[in-house]
Amino acid sequence: MKKPIVLLFFLLFTFLSNAQEISDNAIGLRFGNNNGFGAEITYQRALGDINRLEANLGWENDHNTNAFKVTGLYQWIWLLDGDFNWYAGAGGGLGSWKTKYKDASGNSVTTNGTFFYAAGNIGIEYHFPDFPILLSLDTRPEFHFNNNNNDGLNFGFGFGMRYKF
Repeated sequence: MKKPIVLLFFLLFTFLSNAQEISDNAIGLRFGNNNGFGAEITYQRALGDINRLEANLGWENDHNTNAFKVTGLYQWIWLLDGDFNWYAGAGGGLGSWKTKYKDASGNSVTTNGTFFYAAGNIGIEYHFPDFPILLSLDTRPEFHFNNNNNDGLNFGFGFGMRYKF
């Protein structure tokens, strides 16, 4: 019974360690829908051939709410096919929000708060071979704490466009 398990781990390690070289740096935008945050400025920094850090600054500004959040993720990258990679990561962040609205009596009400969260990340990316652009599509589940407005698990999807340098 031990031989199939050892063989499975060997094959899994061989598959996962076959990564495409990633760019040293990438900066751009990630557009998504996680918890109302529509856009994020995103920066990626390679830590080796298969690992990188990603930092994001997201904001929301609609007719009632102003908010921002900062996210940090550690990611692992694996070759999928040709110029396609897939990646997964974990991290967390913090944010702040302020909402103004009128109650049933017509009085102005302001609520605000801060929150922190744990985040996961999994996605696919495409590196243009002759052009320094990286496109990505991912999901980032977040578990929010200390957020009177939206505690618990939130799922969001994002599309990223980054310049590699």
